[in-house]
Amino acid sequence: MVNIAVLVKQVPDTNSKIQISGDRVDLSSVKMDISPYDEFAVENALLHKESSGGTVTAITVGSAGADKVLKGVKALGVDNIVRLDYDGFMDSNGLQSILAEEITAGGYDIVYCGKSAADTGAGSTGPGIAERLGWGSVSNATEVKFADGLTVSYPTEGGDAIVSVNLPAVVSCDKGSIKVRKSNVKGIMMAKRAQVDVKAVSPPSPSVTVVSQVMPPAKPAGKKFEGGSSAQTVAQLLRDEANII
Repeated sequence: MVNIAVLVKQVPDTNSKIQISGDRVDLSSVKMDISPYDEFAVENALLHKESSGGTVTAITVGSAGADKVLKGVKALGVDNIVRLDYDGFMDSNGLQSILAEEITAGGYDIVYCGKSAADTGAGSTGPGIAERLGWGSVSNATEVKFADGLTVSYPTEGGDAIVSVNLPAVVSCDKGSIKVRKSNVKGIMMAKRAQVDVKAVSPPSPSVTVVSQVMPPAKPAGKKFEGGSSAQTVAQLLRDEANII
């Protein structure tokens, strides 16, 4: 029986249009959803439970709005859902610290998470937690097998590497070849009634502060050319402006 934790995060939907209000990203009208790589972490956690027995607990950090993500993974088959209640700015050090404390308190054997979050792309949470706990860590995992211990595959320049992992460990998941399951009506209805275990946290003071956030500069308008007589001009633009040739 394995005590499994999976970390999930609520992020802006990847198709949402992001706006800046003042010097901060305005998320007030943006649809929020689970970070895509976290879906693969949830699937691997559930597969691990089905193979070895045990329980899966989903953990997130945020305000009450993040309960939507927890209810979503509960509908997929997660046993327990936990939210570390915090609504202020938290840097990577603070996030990893409070998650490591919760993982220690929960007595987990393994932690699954996405390789990076869609909103920051930092990819530091899994390795950072493992460092704090003194656990093994594998990042960019594309396949996890549970038959004889834990075996994890991840891509390298020369092909896939396959490593055997001793527990406790943290596995940060990439897309891979697995298909994530979808919730059914029964699961959704049960998830609506599920209670979120909300816990107060006190992260350390941030060592990094966001000064401002700005949109990237607008792309210049495209240029259109027709006919063979424009070939020399096009070649010059590709060489001098686009730096393609």
